Amino acid sequence: MARILVTGGLGVVGTHLTNYLRGQGHQVWMLDRAHHHTIEYFRADIAHYRQLEAIFEQQKFDYVFNLAAEFGRWNGEDFYETLWMSNAVGTKNIIRLQERFGFRLIHASSSEVYGDYDGVMYEDVPSKTAIPQMNDYAMTKWVNEMQIQNSEKMNNTESVRFRIFNTYGPGEYYSTYRSVVCRFVYSALNDIPYTVHRGHTRTHTYIEDAATWIGRIADNFVPGEVYNIAGSERTDIETISNIILRATNKDESLVTYKDPEPMTTLDKVVDRKKMVDALGDLDEVPFEEGIERTVDWMRKVYAL
Repeated sequence: MARILVTGGLGVVGTHLTNYLRGQGHQVWMLDRAHHHTIEYFRADIAHYRQLEAIFEQQKFDYVFNLAAEFGRWNGEDFYETLWMSNAVGTKNIIRLQERFGFRLIHASSSEVYGDYDGVMYEDVPSKTAIPQMNDYAMTKWVNEMQIQNSEKMNNTESVRFRIFNTYGPGEYYSTYRSVVCRFVYSALNDIPYTVHRGHTRTHTYIEDAATWIGRIADNFVPGEVYNIAGSERTDIETISNIILRATNKDESLVTYKDPEPMTTLDKVVDRKKMVDALGDLDEVPFEEGIERTVDWMRKVYAL
């Protein structure tokens, strides 16, 4: 049994990851910015070193899963101060404490680090190819990876990075900054018109599948590794919208179709072999079933 801290533990991925790790018998603490009733929970903002330091001085951890971060391109544009503080400075604070206390770090990066790379997204691509990051969110995610790699070289810290590809599913509450699936499902259920930008294709990963692969890293820890965390189904945005309309019994009158969105990746073709070889395969939740589960969950939480 390992002692594990999950930062961003109240987030969509963090909640499912904590449940998975506890189910595997690990002792897991959660950390997030809000006061919360959860047992084995710390309130702290990773952007503030003092708050983190107090936690690590009182409790020893074998692993820290660092999921605490601001999410999303447009969120990063509108709230860039918070984005850079949470993502870049916050990760640096975690690294400084890792250098001091010696825990192993498992860090959440993003598929956004691949920018608009037009080939297969193997894990070593960003290290071999100069990739222009397309927005502040993507920039912070690559900055974090570089910070971690520098610490590995300079201070012999042990870390694993993972890049999430478009996770979706129950637990993601609506806002205009959330994922495509979340926004489309909420809009359809509430008869709110929404826009589909044609020409974009994504690999989607059901939340519980993603949490399982991520959680397995602790029991298969190889210092310095990086993994793409991605499901096996790739779907264009228009098809995603059509699946959601069917699942919610709505029609295309809600949808406005536009050309591809500027400064947004058109197509993400991910290689999953390294993840599957190291972390094992799963009986994945099929995309249409995952959408149905997401629709059912939203109906319940929003009493629709």
